[in-house]
Formats: sequence, structure tokens, C-alpha cells
Amino acid sequence: MRILAIDGDPRALELLTACLRQACPGGEIHPFANGHKALAWLERTGEGFEAAFLETVLPDVGGISLAGQLKALCPRGNLIFVTEFSQYMGEAFRLHASGYLRKPVTVPALRGELADLRYPPAEEALPLRVQTFGNFEIFYRGQPVRFRRSRTKELFAYLIDRRGAGSTMGELISILWEGRLDTPSVRSQLRSLITDLRSTLQALGQEGVVIKRRDLIAVDPRQVDCDYYHFLAGDRSPRNLFRGEYMSNYSWAETTLGSLMEEG
Repeated sequence: MRILAIDGDPRALELLTACLRQACPGGEIHPFANGHKALAWLERTGEGFEAAFLETVLPDVGGISLAGQLKALCPRGNLIFVTEFSQYMGEAFRLHASGYLRKPVTVPALRGELADLRYPPAEEALPLRVQTFGNFEIFYRGQPVRFRRSRTKELFAYLIDRRGAGSTMGELISILWEGRLDTPSVRSQLRSLITDLRSTLQALGQEGVVIKRRDLIAVDPRQVDCDYYHFLAGDRSPRNLFRGEYMSNYSWAETTLGSLMEEG
């Protein structure tokens, strides 16, 4: 694990570095006396980081400002503030900081933060990737996933947007067949879509992605590598795929499902 330690106080930096080496013996610890040195090192080496422990008050640049720049360079890098000032906590968590520790720092506190990072570095890449920004697409180990029925993709898009919340047959009919009555014929068509979705995922060894319980169906968000979920968790890098537009104040589902239905 690559860890940055940033503090303008030499004694505080020395203590933080020593504690980090105890808390993470196998870690790659890089101490910096100011933010500019840390940024210069990141830009020069092209290396990212798994965690950055930084003070909120630094001699050259504010810790909150530095955190924003670190986040831009490494969107999934975990930011943990280590400070004696409590007034920056709100700003820190608006940046989706992983933690906020009060000085003096201790080895157990650092271990606790490293064990509960917002973006776990040891997390194995999930084989099923869902792209929602731009065009809605599904990939398995880098290869596009194709369904037998065109509307199966619409069904999966809606379930992805629900983020694990269950949907009833009636709800799905109202979404996928807007204006149509809930008839046995339409229900039969929906069951065919659900079968297509589940059998396609099962053939890929990903049957756990879809959860089916009686009249409810949902996706398990933990089984999917989805840019939309990363975005909601604070990773803003997918917006570059959307031509720089910041997704806010409108429904992704309406946009995606609308375009899919026009195609169908």
C-alpha cells in the first residue's frame, strides 16, 4: 500500500511517519513537509496512492485545498486528515474524506483508519463492469455482454439505477411498457426478459448479480463494478466520459432508459 504523510511540523511528521510504519509494516510510506512537494512527486512519478494522511494547516497550501488537488490526481485515493483543529471537519467530509483524526496520532487509530478505508485498495476488480456515463453498456472481463432480447438491457439498466432496491413485476411493467396494461401477455414478456437476464449472467458465472425473491427482483450492487456507483461514492472521474458535464439535479435513469427505449 502506498501511503503519503504530509505535515509542515517536522516533529509531527516524524511521529506520523513512525506510527504509519508500525500500523502498516508492509506499506510504502512517503513523508512530505509540505503540499507542493507531495504534488510534485505525484506528478513526476505518475504514481497514485492508496491513502494520504495530511494536516489541515500547512505552510504552503491549505490542507483542504491540497486534498482537492490530491483527489483530482488520484480520485480513488483515500484522504485522512490528521489535525488538532476540528473546524475543518465539514469541509473534509464534503471532499469524501475517508477519516478525520485528532492529534496526537496513535498507531491503533491509524490501524483503524487503514482497516476501514472508503476505497479499499485490496479490493479485487469485479469481472462484471457496467458503464452508465455516455451509453449504457455491460462488459464481462472487458468483453461486451449481449442479451438475446433487446429489452433485457432496459430491464438491467433500471435495476442498476435502483441500486439494490427491489422492484415488483407491476413496477417493471409500468417502466418498460409505459401506458400498457398489466396483462398476462405483458407479464409473460417480462418473465422472458428476466429469464434472459439471469441465464446470460449465469453463463458468465455471475448469477449472484441478480437477486430474485417471489415478486421482487433486484441487483446486488456489491457484485458490479459500476461507474454510476463510484460517482455517487465521491469518485468524480467518470464525468470525463460525459464530456465534462457534471451530473446533478436530473435523473440518470430517465436519460438512459429514454435513449434505450428510443433505440428499441
